[in-house]
Amino acid sequence: MLAYRWLYAAMRAEILNGRLRPGTRLPATRDLANQYGLSRGTIVSAFDELKSEGYVEGSMGSGTYVSKILPEELLQVASESGSKAVSQKRTHRRISDYGRRVCLFPNLQVRPTRAFRPNLPALDLFPVTLWTQATTRRLRRASTNLLLACDPMGYGPLRNAVADYLNTSRGVKCVPEQVAIVSGVQEALDLVARLFLDPGDKVCMENPGYPGAAMAFEAVGAKVSAIRLDGEGMELREQRLRGSRLVYITPGHQFPMGMTMSLPRRLALLEWARKSAALIFEDDYDSEYRYEGRPVPALQGLDRNGLVLFAGSFSKVLFPSLRLGYLVIPSDLVDYFAATLSVTTRHAPLLEQAVLCDFITEGHFARHLRRMREIYAERLAVLLEGARQNLTGLMEISGVEAGLQTAGILCSGIDSEFAAKAAAKRGVDTIPLTWYNRGRIEREGLQLGFAAVDTREIRRGVRELAIALEEIAKTDA
Repeated sequence: MLAYRWLYAAMRAEILNGRLRPGTRLPATRDLANQYGLSRGTIVSAFDELKSEGYVEGSMGSGTYVSKILPEELLQVASESGSKAVSQKRTHRRISDYGRRVCLFPNLQVRPTRAFRPNLPALDLFPVTLWTQATTRRLRRASTNLLLACDPMGYGPLRNAVADYLNTSRGVKCVPEQVAIVSGVQEALDLVARLFLDPGDKVCMENPGYPGAAMAFEAVGAKVSAIRLDGEGMELREQRLRGSRLVYITPGHQFPMGMTMSLPRRLALLEWARKSAALIFEDDYDSEYRYEGRPVPALQGLDRNGLVLFAGSFSKVLFPSLRLGYLVIPSDLVDYFAATLSVTTRHAPLLEQAVLCDFITEGHFARHLRRMREIYAERLAVLLEGARQNLTGLMEISGVEAGLQTAGILCSGIDSEFAAKAAAKRGVDTIPLTWYNRGRIEREGLQLGFAAVDTREIRRGVRELAIALEEIAKTDA
């Protein structure tokens, strides 16, 4: 869970449970930051959220206090003042351990797209007409089979098409029988967590890393061990890896820092997994777009021992509402996944699978990738050039070889959450890297997306971001 959301939820629960009584003065943000090892900006964000919802009150310098009248009490008063209000005794509900552990994963917010919104493709350039034509043709010739159902592992022709694509373009080695069509990487993570992790099992993942993975693992009771990064990707220290059942990794384009895991590091990870009888979850979330350097084969393509689960999604390369992705499964584990899918999702929506299959087999998918790769490369170049001209001494852009976004490391001790808020006031969207960190923060920075907007908007975003960071730097000086 994002750090400030975790702190917000914990404090809200303490207030509602009565452990923090109305009128109680809360500790200073600086004291809480030291106590929990979080940035002060994270604490301030949590307090701002509580204040906006009416749980706390006060101002900077005068202290922060638990509100004397909580929002829930106001709602109760409003209800009782109605014409025929009925008082109901609160029912005590028994929730499973899983239900108590699982947390709400924030949804993609629907709002105007502007620089530098990350994790989003250029939706205005998606070939909607071609997709509409493929959908119309499918509906016109829809048979009863298309109106029924399909195998839990997915629509057979689409599994064939995905296997062909992965073998030829991503360096993956698989047959269609190993491919499961899922709603996306998040469902793949949930499936893997259910099948291979018990409460207390250890999972290793990159730090900073994708919070959705940690949430899926912790929901089943696993213990996440966050491992720091270097220039080659996740560090492989035997002591930190020891006892792990699963390693989650984004080797093609590390999320959120952007580096590509080196070939020697990939081979070393596979050798460790072989000796340790552990599994590796390879998240290939947006590595289709590569801009420089020789293509590095997927980790799964180097695997000779059935150790790697390879997952990807069409949401990043096509459009987010297309909830279709894939999971490539070692052959000896296919039956376990098929059984689990049969009693959970049953199968992904069949019409969408058939349309996507046509889109791939008719060549539209490959052409779209080639076109967008050129456009995204141009947008990345504009971002890097703008950063050299405007952000020198304020932010250093990480080297990026692939994907839809990169990271900007802040200079001069600038706090990432304050920087993100200052940028937002100037019409620039960023995500603080602290949101992806677990434990001690080593590098303050911002995640910057360059794919979703045109070069003109990127140039504007760079200028406005520079102004925001310069103002912070002057204030801190």
